[in-house]
Amino acid sequence: MSRRSPRELAVTVLQYGIALLAVGWLLTQIEVGTVIDRLASLDKRTIAILLLVSLVGALAQFETWRAVLGAVTPTTRRAAASTSLVVNFVNQLLPSRLSGRLAAPFVVRSYTGLSYADAAAVTGVHTGIYAVLYGTISVLGLVAIATLESVSIGLLGLLAASTGLYLFAGTTVLLAGTNLRYLDPIVRGLASVASLLPAIGDRLAARIDGLTDMTEASTAAFRTLATDRGVWLQYGLSWAIVLVVAPAIRVGVLLAAFGVPFEPLILLPFYLVTAYSVTLLPLTPGGVGVTEATATAVFVSLGVPGSAIVPIVFIDRVFGIYLPAVLGWIPAARLDLATLSVED
Repeated sequence: MSRRSPRELAVTVLQYGIALLAVGWLLTQIEVGTVIDRLASLDKRTIAILLLVSLVGALAQFETWRAVLGAVTPTTRRAAASTSLVVNFVNQLLPSRLSGRLAAPFVVRSYTGLSYADAAAVTGVHTGIYAVLYGTISVLGLVAIATLESVSIGLLGLLAASTGLYLFAGTTVLLAGTNLRYLDPIVRGLASVASLLPAIGDRLAARIDGLTDMTEASTAAFRTLATDRGVWLQYGLSWAIVLVVAPAIRVGVLLAAFGVPFEPLILLPFYLVTAYSVTLLPLTPGGVGVTEATATAVFVSLGVPGSAIVPIVFIDRVFGIYLPAVLGWIPAARLDLATLSVED
């Protein structure tokens, strides 16, 4: 394993530092004792709703993976669930949110036995559709937030940047994935350069040149998945439950439990999607701290007291993101490392 450069270590330390500062700022916005009392006062019905909604959201998250995997190979719910949990675990653990996506093809390959080319296609389509859907819904929330005079230009700019990044990333992934053959000249050029190396040159060049076969196979699988309306429909419905419906119900129920009125409720899910969009920006591991701080700023601008929205956002993130990520450690620990290879 190669050692990380001083610059990479510095960036990682900075990201974790920003996360700690963001969490620290959030804690200054609330009276911890009051928050604990409020949480302790939640009735059994509210807790039951939170647990049920979170369970449905988790199952829907697993179905997003089944939507793309099932179009390529018969996939059990257990395999889809394990893939989802492991990828989420890696996303929250490491400083870059892309880490989980880069690891996903190997995880898919381990649980399904797919070739690396097909696994890469499945992961790419999953990532592309996710980003396009997120960016689209976030635009709607952004428009609603932009009409509020109480929202600062800086906050609006941050939300606009993260929303635009989702749309750009999703579109780029989907377009690039259906045209991987354009990489063939680059691959062949690398193979030619590698062949000049003494002793290992010919073997290395053959290995690199073999990647063109993988890009061709991956492109075909990617194009088939990305243009399948059934995949989009199944994925879209599951995605909506995970990212739109479940968070809105959790936050709405908690607002009611804390005695905080919110109008209009129909905009709540869009506000949440936009407020959480900063998770894509590589500011902290998994967006921890910064995401909660941004969501707090958005809802305070909407008139929700900071003392109420801070614990509500934390609870929503715990049930929707952090708890599944922690549970992802279990299947991650059971991964067969021998399958984490591009060799078929």
